Amino acid sequence: PVRFAVIAMGRLGGGEQGYGSDADVLFVHQSHPGVADAEAGKAAHDVAHELRRLLALPAPDPPLEIDADLRPEGRQGALSRSLASYVAYYARWSHVWEAQALLRAAPLAGDPALSLEFLAAMAPVRYPVGGLSLEQVLEIRRIKARMESERLPRGVDPKLALKMGPGGLADVEWAVQLLQLRYAHELPALQTPATLPALHAAQAHGLLTAQDAEVLRTAWSLVAHVRNALILVRGKPAVSLPTSGRDLAGVARALGYSAETQGDFVDDYRRATRRARAVVERVFYQ
Repeated sequence: PVRFAVIAMGRLGGGEQGYGSDADVLFVHQSHPGVADAEAGKAAHDVAHELRRLLALPAPDPPLEIDADLRPEGRQGALSRSLASYVAYYARWSHVWEAQALLRAAPLAGDPALSLEFLAAMAPVRYPVGGLSLEQVLEIRRIKARMESERLPRGVDPKLALKMGPGGLADVEWAVQLLQLRYAHELPALQTPATLPALHAAQAHGLLTAQDAEVLRTAWSLVAHVRNALILVRGKPAVSLPTSGRDLAGVARALGYSAETQGDFVDDYRRATRRARAVVERVFYQ
């Protein structure tokens, strides 16, 4: 009774998942002619619920956690919404952070045509005509500052935090996404869910110098590799770069450093993220 599609979000949408990542998604449906909206909604909810259950079952590979919290109204909202419902919600209620989240949206599974219809309908939201107002830019900065304050565990050196630290993954991604929100409507090359292609497009169109783009690219790639290596070494995710011990030795070795040069690895990490933060200060905060 229903067309159904799964939209990838977050790192999944950008093709940037690492070891241990969950899968951020949105579920969208469209009823067939003659089928009541309530019936279609229940059918779509049942499919989405079963999909999450199956992917969480024990298997040779680790279970994949399906996270649908980026949907309208979060956990309080319907697990799957109709295309018309998404359009109505974003037209009336959406916040700038939701437009930012939609930058990562990409087709994943289900009805391919419905996925494309969804992305076309979301284009005015994630690539707003005229870019962002000053108030919206300030709101993005406030949200990022709050996330850094709330999500950085106590006792962790902020400069070594992989995701939320200065020059880390979030710094680079938010700087790039701010450029996308401001200019992607006019520059279609920026309309990509992936960080590195968006960086390349920003450089190609003069939004970033070649040097600044390379600094951001280097830091983002390094931190992403470190994050993956740490999961392989420790068997579980880590929030920061170790500075001594077995974990550091394992990560350094995975990135091509010897036992004698693992101290150089930490220095290189600090240098790369420090340089990236300097670029982010100019791009994101000025």
